[in-house]
Amino acid sequence: MIKHHPAPMRRKALAVSISLLALGAAASAQGAPIATLDRNGAWVSVEAYGPNVVRVTIAADKAEALKGAGYGILAGGADNAAFRHSGDKDGDSFSSPALSLHVAPAPAPRVPTMGEKYFAPQLAPVALQVKNAKGELVLDMTGWEMAPQTVNTEKTYQTGASFSAPADEHYYGMGQNQESTGPLDLRGRVIDCKHWYDAPAGETVCVPFMVSSKGYGIVWDNPSATRFIAGVNGRTGFQSNVGERVSFFVITGNTPEELYSGYARVTGRTPIPPKAAFGLIQSKARYDSQQEVLRVANTYRQKKYPLDIMVVDWFYWTRMGQLDIDPAQFPDPDAMNRELHGLGMQSIISIWPRFETAGRYYNELDAKGYFLKDKDGKTVDGLPSRSDRTGALIDATNPAARKWYWEHARDNVLSHGFDYPWLDETEPDLVPDGYFYAIGSGDRYHNVFPLLHVEGVADGMRAWKPNKRALILSRAAYLGAQRSGALFWSSDIQPSWEALARQIPTGLNMTASGIAYWGNDVGGWQWLPQSTKASKAPLLDPAGATDTVGQNHDYPELFTRWFQYGTFLPTLRVHGDRKHTELWEFGAQAEAILARYDRLRYQLMPYIYSQAKATYDSGAPFMRPLWMDFPHDPQVANIGTQYMFGPAFLVAPVTEQGQTQKDVYLPAGSDWYNFWTNEKLAGGRWIKVAAPIEQMPVFVRAGAIVPLGADIQSTATRQAIAEIKVYPGKDGDFALYDDDGVSYDYEKGEGTLARLHWNDGAGRLTVSGDAELSRQAPGLVKVVGK
Repeated sequence: MIKHHPAPMRRKALAVSISLLALGAAASAQGAPIATLDRNGAWVSVEAYGPNVVRVTIAADKAEALKGAGYGILAGGADNAAFRHSGDKDGDSFSSPALSLHVAPAPAPRVPTMGEKYFAPQLAPVALQVKNAKGELVLDMTGWEMAPQTVNTEKTYQTGASFSAPADEHYYGMGQNQESTGPLDLRGRVIDCKHWYDAPAGETVCVPFMVSSKGYGIVWDNPSATRFIAGVNGRTGFQSNVGERVSFFVITGNTPEELYSGYARVTGRTPIPPKAAFGLIQSKARYDSQQEVLRVANTYRQKKYPLDIMVVDWFYWTRMGQLDIDPAQFPDPDAMNRELHGLGMQSIISIWPRFETAGRYYNELDAKGYFLKDKDGKTVDGLPSRSDRTGALIDATNPAARKWYWEHARDNVLSHGFDYPWLDETEPDLVPDGYFYAIGSGDRYHNVFPLLHVEGVADGMRAWKPNKRALILSRAAYLGAQRSGALFWSSDIQPSWEALARQIPTGLNMTASGIAYWGNDVGGWQWLPQSTKASKAPLLDPAGATDTVGQNHDYPELFTRWFQYGTFLPTLRVHGDRKHTELWEFGAQAEAILARYDRLRYQLMPYIYSQAKATYDSGAPFMRPLWMDFPHDPQVANIGTQYMFGPAFLVAPVTEQGQTQKDVYLPAGSDWYNFWTNEKLAGGRWIKVAAPIEQMPVFVRAGAIVPLGADIQSTATRQAIAEIKVYPGKDGDFALYDDDGVSYDYEKGEGTLARLHWNDGAGRLTVSGDAELSRQAPGLVKVVGK
């Protein structure tokens, strides 16, 4: 085994849409590195991606060290202009106003000890340090490794790097991992960063971007299955299953916005989704007819419950991979979509990447080599696990297969008036390990499928309708997946209180990974048991919900708590394998509360949509863990049970059955207002908060400005500002953004940006940038407590 650690006896890796042909390991046209250093046969290449981002590549083969970055990294992003390089006997330094990187010199030769003769690594040692703009040490790399192994018939290496782990450092991100029911900090854990649908706690998704409490992040550039060792035995490290080099980016920043803007330069910006994406999305597994879809849509309008999107899920087709719409179920999908559009709604339809052997396209695609193959070149049909015998997987790594898939999805399905696709099974569900893509082994490229598959469709959608924003539901992600305009969700989770509790820390680490648009199936997806194990009396009368819940009497309570949480998620989508999922199907008591939160969601639309613009500008998520906004409060480092939703709201979802009181931490450095009662409370302490079934604990930060919109039935109606709530206690600012909600004109600077400022001393709100709102503002402002 070839590896290196410093102790000899120690034993053991920008554009919204971009042509996929420009991506990948072959993207060598990244510009020349600042320098490529020889450390006794270990080659270290350094290049910058702007003032606060450096890429480090280490390999035993110089050619590997000089290769461009891998999948997910934007081609042509290298920018060395801000850096100066100097070198002497003490090593090489690379400095900009934002960070400095020092690569230690090769150690002087010496006579090996007896232990080193047997256990010394064959790799030449490499050590480096990164300091921030203040000159503070933030990252200390102590070793790297390349361990020979054969994986899926390839002779390759396990590659990795090790870093010191200060006792006060906390780690976040690394994609979606659902193992925690509360704690957020990854420290002390070993994370399997790989796409795994069957993970026991819920699907894992690998987005190998780690963010540290020390004010830096690491983008680990390797798409194979990866382990992240987070502060275990004084060490932090990455280990990837397949590779011939170590490649990673270090990003520094004093604020989340600085960090995530660096991430955006490396992997791509997060576009603004269509405004409809922020309204209620109604789904079920499944609406089995055109008539049922329209009945549900019309009932929402009759009840005056706001709704933006109706979803048609799987098995609307005649066969898996037939890419058709069954006329027995949906005799006139064009007319159905015209009626939905007339109601001010849009539609999403699920399109799968699997093809049955008996389907009309199987033989054609098999002959063209457009499927995942085994080592003998034979198409892989189904999985040995889960009794899965449902067809072959389209090979999204093949540009010709991507093109074929998009064109047939467009012409056969989307062209019937559907607005957006839902790309399911994007892990992919047909696990590629042991098999082969067009670009290489499924083990080497285990995690890239969702990036290539989703972005292939996103690029196709933009070419098809150049000025209608793409929206895609996707079940998995990878580095750069945010640039596709996709909305990601946590997969097929259980309809249980435990699963609800897991969603909160899961989502906060996913958004910390640069994936701002994350959500979950409100109510849980899996089949709903028709009985309950609850030991407490339900807080809602299940009368009227028997057809949905059977004897599962606490499920209306669970669904209501979940919907309250969903109201303060980037996307609000109801889904599930239940007979009914609509707001009126959980009993009259639940319906009244659900309707209230549905309307609240739409009242918050100006606030939420403004956060989408802020994310587009900086890359930073607007659903975020407390440590991002309160870095100087040590109490928040491991809190994964509550979060900030934009700059104003602190949200603490209720995740226990029968709970009517919740302990909530109010971060230090601010006063807080109870959103429901307007009671003002000091921060820096835990408090007990009343949480009757109609109230999820929500607090608003002193100094916050919250614009509220007029009641609307969907975002198809232009929404006026009905009220501007100010929570006094300190000066505050808010950037209120709006545009047409549909086109890409925002990329050209179209839209309105009104800057609201609250002068707390004077008790006055001023508006600049929007003359009409400035004129109306005195009549709209409501100062809480006055």
